[in-house]
Amino acid sequence: MGVQFIAEVSSNHSRDLKRCLDFIDCSADIGCDAVKFQLFKIEELFAPEVLSVNEQLRRRKEWELPVSFLSDIAGRCREKNIQFSCTPFYLEAVDELLPFVDFLKIASYELLWNDLLVKCAKTGKPVILSTGMATLDEVSRAVTVLRNAGCLDLTLLHCVSGYPAPVDECNLSVIETLRSATGCSVGWSDHSVSTGVVNRAINRWGACTVEFHLDLDGAGDEFNAGHCWLPEQIASLIADVRTGEGADGDGIKKPSPKELPDRDWRADPEDGLRPLKHVRINYKG
Repeated sequence: MGVQFIAEVSSNHSRDLKRCLDFIDCSADIGCDAVKFQLFKIEELFAPEVLSVNEQLRRRKEWELPVSFLSDIAGRCREKNIQFSCTPFYLEAVDELLPFVDFLKIASYELLWNDLLVKCAKTGKPVILSTGMATLDEVSRAVTVLRNAGCLDLTLLHCVSGYPAPVDECNLSVIETLRSATGCSVGWSDHSVSTGVVNRAINRWGACTVEFHLDLDGAGDEFNAGHCWLPEQIASLIADVRTGEGADGDGIKKPSPKELPDRDWRADPEDGLRPLKHVRINYKG
């Protein structure tokens, strides 16, 4: 199985259903396997005493995805043959998402919240968990909570929750650390917007999943933070990875069809000259 690419829409949809659907179309066109949204309510995301003194956080009300969009988003994903995922940020969101999503994503910021972990696990849906900011002990504890609650299909994403994430802080070798410590499949949640980092995560460290933040046009609410890819940036990377996956073969060491004509033109074992002696006969007058 090849690398799973997940386009994270985040809050770049601007509460516009048409823009949400455009994200789905774009994600399918550039070769993604899934598109992911976020379902939150500001009043259930931040403590009231923090909201009351922080106008910038209160403005994120404009970033909320309307629950009424879920059915249309899911339908468009089916039309485009791309999986629909969403991150729940409050407990009731899990119930609201359950009829529509193919898998659930738990954000790094919610990794410590057992009630959410348990509720996601009990849906029976596959779960992807981002691990930004966490220690290995915290990740292992979250994995145990999810598994004990019945999660049978769990993928971890190594993540650096910096927006953007500096290349020299990506610490991609943690992918293997997480894999060895938990036995889970492990991927990379990218905030670096670096083709080199993503390729290294896949080709050196075996990331099975790559999640990345996508914006359509540079007009999304999160684009200026510097952690979002544009379609033309990520499309070529995905295409290169897909091409490489086609080169894996069956693992059997044998001449390929393209090599067969040259087999007889190898050095003969007796005199070291090319072609093999049985071919040279045809060259004698």
